[in-house]
Amino acid sequence: MEKDSRPSWDNPTQFVLACVSFAVGLGNVWRFPYLCQMHGGGGFLIPYLIMLVVEGVPLFYMELAIGQKMRQGSIGAWSAISPYLGGVGIASVVTSVYLCIYYNVIIGWAFWYLFHSFQTVLPWAECPVNDNLTGRLEECELGTPTQYFWYRETLNITSSIEEYGGIHSGQALCLMLAWLVIYLCIITGVQSTGKVVYFTATFPYVVLTIYLIRGITLNGAVNGLAYMFTPKLEELVNPMAWINAATQIFYSLGLGFGSLVAFASYNRHHNNFEQQTIIVSLINSGTSIFASIVTFSVYGFKATFNYETCLERVRMLLVNSLDVAEDSITTDNMTHWLAELNSTHPDQCSALASKLESCSLQSELDTAAEGTGLAFIVFSEAIKNMPLSQLWSVLYFFMLLTLGVGSMLGNITGITTPLHDTKLLSRYLSKATINGLVCVLGLILGLGFTTRSGNYWFGIFNDYSCTFSLLLIVLIEIISVCYIYGLKRFEKDIEDMIGHRPNWYWKIMWVAISPIIIIGLFVFYVSNYIMGGTYTYHAWDKDLGRSVPKEYPMSAQVVIILLLLSSVCCMPLTALYTYCKKEPKEGVVSCPLTSEEIS
Repeated sequence: MEKDSRPSWDNPTQFVLACVSFAVGLGNVWRFPYLCQMHGGGGFLIPYLIMLVVEGVPLFYMELAIGQKMRQGSIGAWSAISPYLGGVGIASVVTSVYLCIYYNVIIGWAFWYLFHSFQTVLPWAECPVNDNLTGRLEECELGTPTQYFWYRETLNITSSIEEYGGIHSGQALCLMLAWLVIYLCIITGVQSTGKVVYFTATFPYVVLTIYLIRGITLNGAVNGLAYMFTPKLEELVNPMAWINAATQIFYSLGLGFGSLVAFASYNRHHNNFEQQTIIVSLINSGTSIFASIVTFSVYGFKATFNYETCLERVRMLLVNSLDVAEDSITTDNMTHWLAELNSTHPDQCSALASKLESCSLQSELDTAAEGTGLAFIVFSEAIKNMPLSQLWSVLYFFMLLTLGVGSMLGNITGITTPLHDTKLLSRYLSKATINGLVCVLGLILGLGFTTRSGNYWFGIFNDYSCTFSLLLIVLIEIISVCYIYGLKRFEKDIEDMIGHRPNWYWKIMWVAISPIIIIGLFVFYVSNYIMGGTYTYHAWDKDLGRSVPKEYPMSAQVVIILLLLSSVCCMPLTALYTYCKKEPKEGVVSCPLTSEEIS
């Protein structure tokens, strides 16, 4: 494909929206609030913003510059810098494949919850009746209706990863629908994607704004907001707070997947990507903070509702024990009435006092959840208690749907762009056909996650398929640009594109600060997540009505090791293959050696 015939974004705004749609994803809504909660609310913003400046923005800038300069996808771009670096692009594609096949499952779940939101009573609002129609299912009663709907209705989950359980037909259909939507969005490549991002990049903000207005008017919202913005400054000396801040920035901006390189490759040569880097980075981080405010207002409502419900149960038990008028005992004077009960029935008083102590607003607020647990259990539980719960459920899960689709467009572009750049494929297959084949392959590989044990494998891919490889990919990227391609040469390329060279800030980050941070993250990940002990997961126990920790079997541990190594092995293997293909110099034996040459 000639560079002159390469399609381009219609305008710079379209490119910015594509980057925003890709970068602003589910992690902004369900991981950032969790990290704020875990690391002291507003205090977490300090390490987060510092890591944005010293890690996120410089690397984002670098990938956009490489893509715009080389006008190719990740494989072609890094091969153009050095033939030995083609494996960096291949590793990015493999990592994006892993991400796509499990990330689109989340969109399938969002479809599932969206469809179930149109019922008169939300199906996760109450426990279903048992087979004898004499009461509620005991498994659901042991836990909560939202947990039961997630684990037993949505996933129909098995009790361990070793139990296959067959395909959940409803989830398989939702996954097919998710891949169909993605295909329709990318069918003609950047031309169709550029139109879709106008919606996927803006609609989530409409829903978040509506939820903000509704959230801050809910009873108890102020409790959640106070919890978020009350900083625990002691967390600033906690290394985990800094490590999690760096990792969140890394993932949130989508570094290392090849998507940013692919997006930028469709820019015109003199596009001002430096300005766009700042804009997208600020929008992305601002969205995380905005989404956290929305989440904590709803989270405060949920915690307050549960706390007041607990107090009400104790109050009614006290009314029945004392046999007094119901309105004579309030939540404010229960201590007085407990003392009254203690004088006549000390045993009952002790039991009720214990129940009252278990009612704690702080404990409710301290209950942390991230990822699918926050979106499909905690938030669902809050929604069911809102007036017009069906409306808020539809808005919320449609927002998750658009956030997921927006990120998937970037992830899938990181795969399809290098394929479109391959002359052999583009010569015989149309762009729509190549994109369709990628989506069909993604659907086939993703069906494994729709089995009854699929959520356990989803957890493996979510935890181990990307982080290790992305850290190594980005580290090699930045070293290659600064020390193989050459920083001076890179500066000239940037000057040619935007009219001036990068200032001292960018160069200091690229040469020293960012690589040091990435090396630190890499060492931490290897020592804590790979070498740190046994691999465990949480399995649903239907007898207890909750999840319990279990150790992964050997087969799952083998898959984990393969995920960790499969993408990173592309880099040394491609470099070795390139070296072996070189024409041998005089007096130098070519590689590989034959048996005759060895003898």
